[in-house]
Amino acid sequence: MSQPVLFSMIDKAIFDYKLIQPNDRILIGVSGGKDSTALLEYFSQRIKRPNENFMFTAVHVQTEITPPLSEEQKQLFSKWNIDVVPLEIPVLARLKESHKMNCWWCSTRRRTELKDYALANGYNKLALGHHLDDVLETLLMNMLRKGVLSTMPPLMQYEKFPLTVIRPLYYAGENVIKQHCEERGYLTTTCTCTYQENSGRKEARKKVEFLTESNLETKQRMLDSLRHIQKQYLP
Repeated sequence: MSQPVLFSMIDKAIFDYKLIQPNDRILIGVSGGKDSTALLEYFSQRIKRPNENFMFTAVHVQTEITPPLSEEQKQLFSKWNIDVVPLEIPVLARLKESHKMNCWWCSTRRRTELKDYALANGYNKLALGHHLDDVLETLLMNMLRKGVLSTMPPLMQYEKFPLTVIRPLYYAGENVIKQHCEERGYLTTTCTCTYQENSGRKEARKKVEFLTESNLETKQRMLDSLRHIQKQYLP
């Protein structure tokens, strides 16, 4: 029986960038949204394959402004034989006076907590649920707002810490993930932050959809361009 299209995309990213190596201890950040939920399902299946030699743990960072994991989600994770470690942090309490709450601040706090938990508990890799559309949106945002050519790499080694960030959904478009979750029957059980306010990313998303005409293959070619840079034609 063939595996889901999404899982094949994840397999390819893991193979191309060597995201999983023997004896890896991987910490997976689980937000409760569709992306990290689908990623967790993939890991629950991959660990069953013959000759796999790695381990993983899932951690859910709970804040005052993000909804907790639902009972349906907990039952789903239990069905996959996964215990999700809860980790509570006060995001609003850490916000500096006169600063406005935004998605960047919240995501940075949550990622820092995941990093600290990974380092304190002996994990060498941190798996995040960023997908193809996230990568392209970040690319445009950095070009248009910062004047730099950079985005979220599939494999990123921290310079100061013995920890590597991996993004197994690197090749997967958001619509592929949505379709997968719908087919598996758990899209309606996933949740996202109700506080979301990130006009910059929303505008970047519109630009990506316009440039690519919402075509997955075009988005993948746009991503491929980052690996085929012709320096002789650049300043």
